[in-house]
Amino acid sequence: MNGSFVHSQQLSIENMLTNIISTLAIATFLMFPFTGEHENVNFITTKNDGSHMELLVGTYTGKGSEGIYQLDFDIRTGELSNEKLLVQTSNPSYLTQSKERNFVYSVNEGGGGSVSSFNWAEGGDKLMLVSQQSSEGSSPCHVEINPAENLLSVANYSSGNLTVFSLSGSGNIEANPTVFQHEGSGPVKPNQSGPRAHCSKFDPNGKFLYAVDLGIDQIISYPVTEEGVQEPSSQLHLDPGDGPRHFIFHPKLDLAFVVNELGSSVVSMKINHTTGELERIDKASTIPSDFDGKNYCADIHMSSDGRYLYASNRGHHSIAIFEVSGDGTLNRIGIESVRGEWPRNFTLSPDEKYILVANPNTDNITVFNRDANSGLITYTGHEFKLSRPVALLFR
Repeated sequence: MNGSFVHSQQLSIENMLTNIISTLAIATFLMFPFTGEHENVNFITTKNDGSHMELLVGTYTGKGSEGIYQLDFDIRTGELSNEKLLVQTSNPSYLTQSKERNFVYSVNEGGGGSVSSFNWAEGGDKLMLVSQQSSEGSSPCHVEINPAENLLSVANYSSGNLTVFSLSGSGNIEANPTVFQHEGSGPVKPNQSGPRAHCSKFDPNGKFLYAVDLGIDQIISYPVTEEGVQEPSSQLHLDPGDGPRHFIFHPKLDLAFVVNELGSSVVSMKINHTTGELERIDKASTIPSDFDGKNYCADIHMSSDGRYLYASNRGHHSIAIFEVSGDGTLNRIGIESVRGEWPRNFTLSPDEKYILVANPNTDNITVFNRDANSGLITYTGHEFKLSRPVALLFR
């Protein structure tokens, strides 16, 4: 009897386990059904495991770099490692990605210029080209997608125009875009001999697209409707010769900020999300008063609490650090050397404990600790050598 009882228990347990496994398998199938459409399925595997994250790096190609790379970033130490070429593509000098991180978009700067979209190959270790279109201008340098992810905007620097494409749900950049040509010039030659569109940013509510033009010292507001991007509704005129480059929004307040490449300064603005209008508040220099060399600002970012703003200096080769008050006034509290040259792009790590800087003229990416309380940054001693890095994007 005892042996029979044990045998019955074993069978009962085996049957119970079998039923559980079958139930789980059915539930998994119902939640994630196989559609058979392999081309629309994105297999994303990352090493963002709590100790490491993956950093995408866009480069200027032709002198050692071949396209878009990936590095492992250790969030415990700030070290970068394991260089991997994700895709060969020409001069991917600015990158962005979809909200779900399943599509990556890149400009291809140089010559006539183009814009490309990629998705992840099975296993998540390669990028595959989805589509590529002419940017309809020269030297595309910035790409942006709207919150609804059905529009893509490209700023073409040398031709001074803005090109807006429709996007499909599969990441395809559609043909027949709308092109907006800027007109005018500025006092600083040759940089401002004509319009020089350098950046475009969609308002967080998706109702406006702001185009920053270095050549004409303007930030232009384009309304966005269900029919797409419309003709400009307003412009903010900056000081002659400022040469505005990149533009960001405050994460919590109705404020925006622009970094001026030629004027080595940051300007804060009030933003009206209903009308799209901008109103200047304050202006502050990014370089020391005793610096007499040439300097060209490049990138600008802000901490998620809205307290600190960072801007990069090319020439002084540094990051300027500002404290931002609730009314938009700026107080520069520090300037830190980037331990490299020509910091074209930088990024905060997702936990905002680090700032990583791409220095193309010294072929290195340098890593800095960031103090959330003071906003100041200090060099970790970690750098990674890579030919001509110019765009950083955490995956």
